Amino acid sequence: MTHQEGESIKKISGMYQEWFLDYASYVILERAIPSIYDGLKPVQRRILHSMRELEDGRYNKVANIVGNTMKYHPHGDASITDAIVQIGQKDLLIDTQGNWGNILTGDRAAAARYIEARLTKFALEVVYNPKTTHWQPSYDGRNKEPIDLPVKFPLLLAQGVEGIAVGLSTKILPHNFIELIDASIAYLRGKKFTLYPDFQTGGYIEVADYNDGMRGGKVRIRAKISQVDKTTLKISEIPFSTTTGSLIDSILKANDKGKIKIRKIEDNTAADVEILIHLQTGTSPDKTIDALYAFTDCEVSLSPNACVIDEQKPEFLSVSEILKRNTDNTVQLLKRELEISLDELQEQWHFSSLERIFIENRIYHQIEEEETWEGVIETIDKGLKPFTSHLLRAVTEEDIVKLTEIRIKRISRFDLDKADQHILSLEDKIAEVKHHLANLIDYSIAYFKELKTKYGAGKERKTEIRTFDIIDASKVAVANTRFYVDRTEGFIGTSLRKDEFLFECSDIDDIIIFRRDGVMMVTKVEAKTFVGKGILHVGVWRRNDKRTIYNMIYRDGKNGPAYQKRFAVTAITRDKEYNLTTGNKGSEVLYFSANPNGEAEVVSVILKTHQRLKKLKFDIDFADLIVKGRASKGNLVTKYPIKKVELKQEGVSTLAPRKIWFDDAVKRLNADERGRFLGDFKGEDRILTLNPKQGEARLMTFDLGNHFDDTFEVIEKWQPNKPLTCVYFDADKNRYFVKRFLVEDTLNVQNFFPSENEKSYVELVSTDYRPVIEVVFSKEKGHEREAETIELESFIAVKGIKAQGNQLTVHKVKQIKTLDPLPYEVVEEEEEKEEGTQDTQQSLFEE
Repeated sequence: MTHQEGESIKKISGMYQEWFLDYASYVILERAIPSIYDGLKPVQRRILHSMRELEDGRYNKVANIVGNTMKYHPHGDASITDAIVQIGQKDLLIDTQGNWGNILTGDRAAAARYIEARLTKFALEVVYNPKTTHWQPSYDGRNKEPIDLPVKFPLLLAQGVEGIAVGLSTKILPHNFIELIDASIAYLRGKKFTLYPDFQTGGYIEVADYNDGMRGGKVRIRAKISQVDKTTLKISEIPFSTTTGSLIDSILKANDKGKIKIRKIEDNTAADVEILIHLQTGTSPDKTIDALYAFTDCEVSLSPNACVIDEQKPEFLSVSEILKRNTDNTVQLLKRELEISLDELQEQWHFSSLERIFIENRIYHQIEEEETWEGVIETIDKGLKPFTSHLLRAVTEEDIVKLTEIRIKRISRFDLDKADQHILSLEDKIAEVKHHLANLIDYSIAYFKELKTKYGAGKERKTEIRTFDIIDASKVAVANTRFYVDRTEGFIGTSLRKDEFLFECSDIDDIIIFRRDGVMMVTKVEAKTFVGKGILHVGVWRRNDKRTIYNMIYRDGKNGPAYQKRFAVTAITRDKEYNLTTGNKGSEVLYFSANPNGEAEVVSVILKTHQRLKKLKFDIDFADLIVKGRASKGNLVTKYPIKKVELKQEGVSTLAPRKIWFDDAVKRLNADERGRFLGDFKGEDRILTLNPKQGEARLMTFDLGNHFDDTFEVIEKWQPNKPLTCVYFDADKNRYFVKRFLVEDTLNVQNFFPSENEKSYVELVSTDYRPVIEVVFSKEKGHEREAETIELESFIAVKGIKAQGNQLTVHKVKQIKTLDPLPYEVVEEEEEKEEGTQDTQQSLFEE
């Protein structure tokens, strides 16, 4: 191949490497990643600079702001419009007017020509100062733009940021305005601080794995869901990064997949979120709440990644380090402002003093005969010298020129006293600035405190920090598929519709199978699975389930003795076969039962006819057998052949009452000894919760899946015969009343507060048997009545829950104090005998 003269050859690989690096650097530094100093991406910085240029106190059309910003930002108007809308929606730097969209619903803002904006007072105070700003030429060289805006606040952490560059990304979650100021103050005082995200959308957040916002950290965010009634749930706050639309879509998808069961969903969101979820009849609200967290966007997980630009390089930092650097930068900016202010004040003092000397000593008369400008300057300089030894610096020609510019009218009206007062006031200001510079940290702390006072109202934390409970998806998934068994061929699955129907289950459940040969296995729900012939039992299996007990009698080998055993299956390896017998060939299960609450039945064992046996039938009570591991051999039943085993009597639970605790951190019940012990529960036992502010009592089951909201103040095991005592103020009668009542045995909310007047309130509710209060009276007509101690048990008899009660006193009450209750001996019911017996082997047969 020939080439024309002057042509050159350049390898594509080299060009690609060079151009790609240039492109990557441009995207990282000029588009996607914020600066650590002002917390802004270039487009955001240019928008704010442009708005300051246009600032006149009135709103500007966003279209005008966008057009002005294009002088600095070498991209289209659409990207600038999107950026300004995002800043405006964060409600910190831009005061908006018009339809700016809705972060809750995801609705977009109106077109730029229809909406208006101006800078907030906070932005004007914190973000700008031309004297401390470093400038650079704009992209076309026609204008100057700031390299970094002199932001005196941790703006990056307040607003948060997300950006994707080439080869790296950043995700800094927003933090609370007030908490950031408090953290900056703590840092300046040398104290420790901790920062956690806070979102405009509210909700709950778990921060155990936040890792100070560094790579590898994680936060879980949940919607705020409450129960309106038995068939309705309400979502009032949504997780950050979702909208009501995306949240509803995820709920509908989960419903379509059968993970949850809902009848319909309503979106009533306006200024506040209100999504109503109507449940199907018979669906558990508590279980549905857990399912919403497990299968929908009602719970999301976010991974922060704090990447910032520092000295033209990307750097990965922690949130605490960003806060420290932002605070240090604020201190330096405040110092620079003070230094500039000091220079300006000293210059004012210098010229005011020079002016006073010039006029007081009538030096201006000495230049009347001078004919040249040089002579005028020299004469004034010579006339000033005897009086300038106390000045802060030497007199320059520029100073003398300014003196010659003083008008005759000003000289004629010169007031020496006023001049002295002005100089003294400047000296006071100079002393004040020097004091601030000498105590720069205290000055900075005062600056942050003032910001908090001026702009902190309404910026309290919206997202509640909580510890989340772990939701087992398999326990809350709705039974969305029908499960079948083909016992003849040994198949199980969801597609065997022509065979025996067993139960409904979830498609994420585990299935446990027991065969006649004594083999057990656990497998996933599939369309069709071969598990072996001789299927005895198929059921849904839950990991760590200690309450489901299996009772079994088996023959060891073809002609061996029979053994009985009781066991639970708490942990397995999926799809592995476990032999529950000794493994001898020909072993066979003669009797088997699965008992969800540890029931122990009585069975009759019928032996085959044998010449050495007189008794061919006897009973076995499984309650006499201790529950052991599934690998145990069991107790000997008989060494003679068994003809059959028949059920004689249904079993009763042999499990002890369940010990229940309440964990305040996650607001859930548990059996793992976490939190406050509530008691031993069995059967129809109930949990009592009280909400004194609303005057509500509620009974709940001790199901570990129950949800408890934040409104109750009392939670304990309900004792049906134990009365509650309530002291309340009736605003209609302007009196305090006392009532004692029993809570009714119903799971509905019970209201014990009889007054409907908004000014009425419950003073106290006591669950003590014999509560005692002290009533402190107000002064009446100069007379001071002594405080009175009242035993409420004897003050009023137990009445109905709707009763008004008795008037506490006719005198004006100043205060009611709760005292220690009187002792009361509870008459306990006769304790049940401890279930189970010692594992003793008995001779069951007579020869």
